[in-house]
Amino acid sequence: MSTPAGPPDQRSAGPLAPSAWNLPNYLTVFRFFLVPVFGWLLLAEGGHVWGYRLAALAVFGVAMVTDSIDGDLARRRKQVTDFGKVADPIADKAMLGMALIGLSIIGIVPWWVTVVILVREVGVTVMRFVVIRHGVMPAGRGGKLKTVLQTVAVGILIFPLESLPGSAVWLTAAYVLLAAALVVTVVTGVDYLIKARRLRATSARTAARKAARRVAREP
Repeated sequence: MSTPAGPPDQRSAGPLAPSAWNLPNYLTVFRFFLVPVFGWLLLAEGGHVWGYRLAALAVFGVAMVTDSIDGDLARRRKQVTDFGKVADPIADKAMLGMALIGLSIIGIVPWWVTVVILVREVGVTVMRFVVIRHGVMPAGRGGKLKTVLQTVAVGILIFPLESLPGSAVWLTAAYVLLAAALVVTVVTGVDYLIKARRLRATSARTAARKAARRVAREP
């Protein structure tokens, strides 16, 4: 007499991929919602009312804190997902991009600096989506250093420095940090381009295509 078939042995199945619906990804999505709120506060009344500027700095700080939290949570809870790898750096770029655009509108950051940084950020984001069929490109150490430099410099510039004694010193420090961030931004952008080309050339998808072409050419 045959025994009825039971449920499949779960030990034979591979580990389940973490769900995209998790706390780290919720924090990432939350940062996207903060972007328009931050932009409105930064530009309210022409961007020259210290109360609005402080409120914008508070929102910016919350966004940057959640940025440092969500990645640690994802790794600690083993909830790293492809969505998080892609959406997390985009959320950072959206917030920092809004900050740079706003500061340029107010007249604090030169437009050419904002344009160079945004071109790099948008280019890297587009590149991630172009090569996503070959694999996900997580943020590297250089990218994290770039984000830290940009965050500190932008945070200082958002603060209404004119209300501080010795504001020229703080402004000079912020511009030095921003210049360093600009250099790291360009260098890491070139590095991402090299990595993307290498990923595309060595991925399993490319190898399969090459194998299929070899088979097709065989008599």
